Amino acid sequence: MNYRHSFHAGNFADLVKHALVLWLLRARQASGAVRVLDTHAGAGLYDLTGDAARSREAEAGVARLIAAGARPPLIEALASEVAGLNPDGGVRFYPGSPVLIGRTLRPGDHYVGFELREEVAGLLRESLRGFKGARGEIGDGYDLVRTEAKQARGALVLIDPPFERPDDYLRAAETAGAILNTDPGAIVAIWTPLKDLETFDGFLRRLAAVTSAPTLVAEARLRPLTDPMKMNGCAMVVVNPPEGTDAAASEICGWVAGTLGDAGAKAEVWRV
Repeated sequence: MNYRHSFHAGNFADLVKHALVLWLLRARQASGAVRVLDTHAGAGLYDLTGDAARSREAEAGVARLIAAGARPPLIEALASEVAGLNPDGGVRFYPGSPVLIGRTLRPGDHYVGFELREEVAGLLRESLRGFKGARGEIGDGYDLVRTEAKQARGALVLIDPPFERPDDYLRAAETAGAILNTDPGAIVAIWTPLKDLETFDGFLRRLAAVTSAPTLVAEARLRPLTDPMKMNGCAMVVVNPPEGTDAAASEICGWVAGTLGDAGAKAEVWRV
């Protein structure tokens, strides 16, 4: 599956991921300073007149988000962040996780984002330049995040691979397990596409084999899982979810599936 952040920026899956990450960050901030680690940060900020204009996925995602009325609170929180980057109206710029998190950091909070590709890592560093406490690093996030996790306690970790490699599911699960062995109080949020149940169930089984920590699965299916060649939905798998995550995920996934999905779309939040 070829999943480039710039090509898919602002699509329905980004809305699920970023609305929940924003809530998780604020929930974690309620208990003190927070360190956020991001294994696959991407460029940080996306001009939707670029690669995303060719895919047109933002038109069916963030553009409809901004145009929607009566948005529930957690969807409204993301819409407000997007609007803050587009003061002249419309939706030209969309924040990836680095900028979304950077805008939310408080004094004492820290963010470290990793990007494997050198040209994208340069864009990441540029997008984070104005945020104190935030930095971008080049390298393999699966490996580097483990080192960073040893220096933190209670970190919020985002694992958001492109799923271009056949071992991404395996490495995502094993990285989560390694982090939790180092820092049992960490919150680990893993984004995955939903193409078919066999692949997704295999990932959940592997995750359960490497950690016994409580795990929440939040799914937003925009269409039935009948074509494994399409991204029919997405999931956020949250290990060590803080109190209130079930309700937050239900609100977010329910809105995305109900507003942006086809007939037969559904949202489901459950515990492994």
